[in-house]
Amino acid sequence: MSGGATLSRRAFLGAAALGAGAALAPSRVSVARTPAAFVPTKTLTLASGEMDFRLLGADRPATRIYAYDGIPFQELRLPRGTRLEATFENGLDEGSTVHFHGIRMPNEYDGVPTITQPLIQPGGRFVYRIPLDDPGTFFFHPHCDETGQAGRGLVGVLVVEDPRDPTFDAEHVLSLKDWRLAQDGSFLDLSEPDGASKAGTFGATRSVNGVAALELSAPAGGDVRLRILNVDSTRIMDIGVEGAEAMLIAVDGHALPPVSLDSLPDGVWRMGPAQRIDLALRMPADGSTVTIGDYRAADIYSFATLTAQGRVKRGKPAYALPKAAIPRADLKKATRHSFTLQQATDSAVKELSLPPDDPLAKALLDSLCVGSTTYWGINQDSWPTGERRSVPPPLATMRADASYRVEIKNETRFPHPVHLHGHAFEVLSSSLDRLPRHLADTVLVQPGEAVEIAFVAAPGDWVFHCHILEHMETGMMGYFRVV
Repeated sequence: MSGGATLSRRAFLGAAALGAGAALAPSRVSVARTPAAFVPTKTLTLASGEMDFRLLGADRPATRIYAYDGIPFQELRLPRGTRLEATFENGLDEGSTVHFHGIRMPNEYDGVPTITQPLIQPGGRFVYRIPLDDPGTFFFHPHCDETGQAGRGLVGVLVVEDPRDPTFDAEHVLSLKDWRLAQDGSFLDLSEPDGASKAGTFGATRSVNGVAALELSAPAGGDVRLRILNVDSTRIMDIGVEGAEAMLIAVDGHALPPVSLDSLPDGVWRMGPAQRIDLALRMPADGSTVTIGDYRAADIYSFATLTAQGRVKRGKPAYALPKAAIPRADLKKATRHSFTLQQATDSAVKELSLPPDDPLAKALLDSLCVGSTTYWGINQDSWPTGERRSVPPPLATMRADASYRVEIKNETRFPHPVHLHGHAFEVLSSSLDRLPRHLADTVLVQPGEAVEIAFVAAPGDWVFHCHILEHMETGMMGYFRVV
């Protein structure tokens, strides 16, 4: 679909018919990095649906959550170099898609309704063919009504393993998420205007892997790898460790030279929604415990404790992961762009007003996955909400395989974790001088801060948005067109 075009009735019905199993024809052909004949393929099915889960505790009422294959926070582990062929089966009563967050892939499998594919309707299927070229910690989630679907738990973990990694004595995956629950286990409204227009609508029931806290084990003196994911819709977290020195060894799945958490501001890594980190630590030889927590709030949330079971003897720690094989921008030749994150003006805020008896109008808005109100924008423009029913023009048009330096300026009073689909970018600098140089797919931009990133553009229409989901759904989203 070309930017700025509006779906006609014929075009909409055609796209809806395709939703049961085929994508809209891509505007360009994306070529896999390695010939398919030489790539091992893992074929599986991901079925979304509802299930009962006792988020409030074993003796409390159950909550009707969403999950893939009936497994909350399902974890997929595949070796680097595999091609994943995942058939998504939509078992929800509303349209959905799957976005494999942080994975570099052909644009037609990116999972963004109307930009890369039609919305998958209830009962529909779609096959995603995803090259797993980069090792690391990733995740997958819907890209329509994310506040509702991811807010109800529709999130999975994707670990791409690398046989070149150092050996650890224990490894744990920790998925952090809040839930907006009433005392009877039912969901409260997942978005409220006062939250969507400010820092977000927070949940009060905090969890790691769906429980309040985890008691984990590792041998005394042993080396431990922690893969920590912030899969919450809203909450920004300050991840810290007590009882051992922790080393930051990867951000958003991508290796960086080990950095001691103690050397960072306040001894924590600040992590917004959709961001991930890998930590490495050595358990105390005396068998004492190690605690991992979120230190951002005054009331510290200790979500995991490591207790010694057994004992090993290790030499000098060696935690460095293999260098990430990501295309690096030529900074001297890179074209520069600047994008400013803003709150929308009062004149841009429009309440949704549709003819109540026009099912096509409602279906069209559902297919665009737009919100009803505009609160946010990028460069004084907002993703279409309310009465605007067309895909907007791109924020920028770029050349495939060319280098770009992009400045992201935050002129709002709230932090924004900004995600670029289909790319791993290099975080070059922060005006607040608070970030080490590293690779990422999401970067947290603080109020008043300017962050510069760089990347080599891949062909396609790639969405660029805030990953506080209510901010994205109320205007803080656009896309880059790379031709």
